[in-house]
Amino acid sequence: MKILLTGGGTGGHIYPALAIGKYMQQQDSATELLYIGTERGMESKIVRRANVPFESIEITGFKRKLSYDNVRTVIRFLRGVNRSKQLIKQFKPDVVIGTGGYVCGPVVYAAARLGIPTFIHEQNAIPGLTNKFLTSFVSHVGVSFEDSLSYFAKAKQVSFTGNPCASQVIEAIPGRGRASLDLESNQRYALIVGGSRGAKALNQAVIALAREQEQLEKLSQYRIVFATGEIYYDDTLQALKDNAAYRNGQIMLLPYINNMAEVLSDASIVISRSGASSLAEINALGKPSILIPSPNVTNNHQEANARSLESVGAAEIILESELSGTHLLEKLSALLLDDHKLAKMSAASQFLAVPDSASRIALALARIMKR
Repeated sequence: MKILLTGGGTGGHIYPALAIGKYMQQQDSATELLYIGTERGMESKIVRRANVPFESIEITGFKRKLSYDNVRTVIRFLRGVNRSKQLIKQFKPDVVIGTGGYVCGPVVYAAARLGIPTFIHEQNAIPGLTNKFLTSFVSHVGVSFEDSLSYFAKAKQVSFTGNPCASQVIEAIPGRGRASLDLESNQRYALIVGGSRGAKALNQAVIALAREQEQLEKLSQYRIVFATGEIYYDDTLQALKDNAAYRNGQIMLLPYINNMAEVLSDASIVISRSGASSLAEINALGKPSILIPSPNVTNNHQEANARSLESVGAAEIILESELSGTHLLEKLSALLLDDHKLAKMSAASQFLAVPDSASRIALALARIMKR
């Protein structure tokens, strides 16, 4: 089988595509993959690092306001469609899978026009512009949140699949996360991560949190593992180098976590943005969480994602406008010092999990390829 993958811009679009590809290769080792993205997007590095063949097209996203730039975008889109058709005819895929981001627009559209089975996956509670555009053309739509089904009423087929990233993290072996952090086998820790690129507001809050020495001493049995994001690491390290909690090891700084599934698996609680793939991983592992939705996303979809967890008691939310070191530490302390509350949140998180997401997607792909 040959599978063409596309999606980009953020890790939230890229990792689900790679998760689907990996799962399909696990089912059939003869499966060939090709990924189409842009050279400027994160996918150019992430996909190549995953040893998946990569080709690129040039495309930019539409502005939501009337702009001459949109005329250029239409021209790039048409060129992207032509380039995609060339790559598709060369690779001859059995199915084309798009996971969002503007790059998948011309690729999936081109495949649909060529009569190739197409599947798009929507990770967020509120669909992105590209997936909305593609709805009428594709063979099947998969969604991560059941509440999203209504957005795709015009689709030929649509199903609740969950997020394929969930299927990967459940394979994490307990204890390896602690070992990779050089922690004792029984050491408990809170994991703070601001997404694949980091989050400036969260970094500033953690720097402020580190100054709350009296409150931190009440959490002496916990470590705080903070992935700053590579672009914020040096500044954060400089700000904390003389801080007592950092110097005594209670706060651990990392620029990036390559074995996220393992580190996430061993965490007692997770503080993060609320990108859909992150939430899928959190739920798959049944982790309590404090979510800080990014306000800088289309349709404020991260808050919608986070509210879906909050509504069942799986997470608590701090809006970025309310975020401070003191507020974050107060909420974190209240949860870490209440094992009963953590257990209830963990059970609620597991309730939302869709651990067989990848197999659901594989079933949908099998159906559209038989037509």
